[in-house]
Formats: sequence, structure tokens, C-alpha cells
Amino acid sequence: MTKTDQMYARALKLIRQYHRLSQVELADKLKLSKSFISELEGGHKNASLDVLERYATFFRIPLSSLMLFAEKAETADFGERTRAFTADKIMKMLEWLQETSDNHALIKH
Repeated sequence: MTKTDQMYARALKLIRQYHRLSQVELADKLKLSKSFISELEGGHKNASLDVLERYATFFRIPLSSLMLFAEKAETADFGERTRAFTADKIMKMLEWLQETSDNHALIKH
């Protein structure tokens, strides 16, 4: 799995977790199988444009935001390296926020 594939899988999982949905609940909402959602989040499958559009529509986020993590460039030019670096930093920040939120919820209970 490439670094871009890993970011893409992390992004889809974080979007679901942010909205506090299980894989089963999301699969039902998007009319996909739970195993497909699991494979997407695990980086074992790539989403088609149709699947990305379902995510974007359901979560009310621009498709271009999802594409930031899904795009693959043929060459590793400066622009591609910059995009990958920025996307990775965004993912790390979102993962930190998710962990902080989860830890805070545990402390309250």
C-alpha cells in the first residue's frame, strides 16, 4: 500500500469516526456492504468516483476535499510532494483531534 493509499484509508475512517458511525451504520447509509467499508478503511480497496460522491453527499463535504487524499500523481514533482505533505499533516491533526475527543469522552464516563 502506498503512502497515498494509507492517507486515503485514514481519511475515510476518520470521517466516519468523527460522525460517530459504525462501519455497519455507514454501509447502510451509503448502500454499501460492511466488508467493503472495512476494506476501504483498511486500504485494501480503492473507492470509485461513485463511492466518493456518496461519502461527499452523505457527509456534506466537497468531493474535492476527499480527492485531496485520493489523488495519485504519476510523478513525484514538487507540487505532488507538497500536496502529499500537506495531506499527511492534515491527517495527523485530525487523528490527534479524534484521539483527544475519545480520551475526553472516557474521562467523563
